[in-house]
Amino acid sequence: MPSTSSTFTKVLNNSAFCTLAADLQSTLRPFRAAGEKVVFVPTMGAFHAGHQSLINAARGISSQVWVSIFVNPTQFNKPSDLAAYPRQLDADCRLAAEAGAAGVFAPNFQEVYPGLQANTVPEVDYGLLTSALEGQQRPGHFNGVVQVVRRLFELVDPDVAMFGEKDYQQFAVVSELVRREKLSVEIVGVPTVRAADGLALSSRNVRLSEDARRSALRLSEEIKAVACAPNPNLAASQAFVRLSADPLIAPEYLSVVAADTFENWTPELSTAARVLVAAQVGGVRLIDNIAVRPA
Repeated sequence: MPSTSSTFTKVLNNSAFCTLAADLQSTLRPFRAAGEKVVFVPTMGAFHAGHQSLINAARGISSQVWVSIFVNPTQFNKPSDLAAYPRQLDADCRLAAEAGAAGVFAPNFQEVYPGLQANTVPEVDYGLLTSALEGQQRPGHFNGVVQVVRRLFELVDPDVAMFGEKDYQQFAVVSELVRREKLSVEIVGVPTVRAADGLALSSRNVRLSEDARRSALRLSEEIKAVACAPNPNLAASQAFVRLSADPLIAPEYLSVVAADTFENWTPELSTAARVLVAAQVGGVRLIDNIAVRPA
């Protein structure tokens, strides 16, 4: 298995492992010359079935699917959250290879941000996309997201990049980054992967107690009900109150927004809508979302 001190190694199923962008580009050069698309799956590791679904979807586009594993410090609001984030590089490389990735790109901080300090983060203002909901609950978070995605795009130079729709606001922000900066990469959203009981898959789910996991199921149940309600906005307010009544749930928001701008959605808006929720469940912060489908 790979060591983070090596620059280029072979891992399972002939997948490649790189820590330097120069090695990555050298590996990709003959495939680009042959006209193959490079499909990029950026991650922070701690793989679960949701990550594998991104790789599977990417493989439907090209055989050159590259997964990055980089725990980006500039998008964490709390040092304790950064310290607690699971790091399992060997296991993640195995899972990526088993899912059919061509390789893993696992750069260190200096490779991604040469000469920068971890707290050097340019401010980003995409209106409500970066200031509402997650932007309000986690000030500065999207500054770090835009910074790292822009930089990873520079290092990998992909034709297509895959993002999970579970982090729907992040998906919208990255799409806006590409639009504003006219980047030559296609952004593809992959639907949320859920456990059999409906809970959205997340690396944080393993931290839920048995009781908290049962309460966490209410998030997906409530947003599904809101999405199907004749009056989604009224239903969202009522759902927030119901979630607040659960002693294990501290909801932060449950909102219906325009999917492209994140302004408060009303039936008069001729745009797709999304229901998004965030809550502390047994001390673990979870998010989820679903498209609105009025009855």
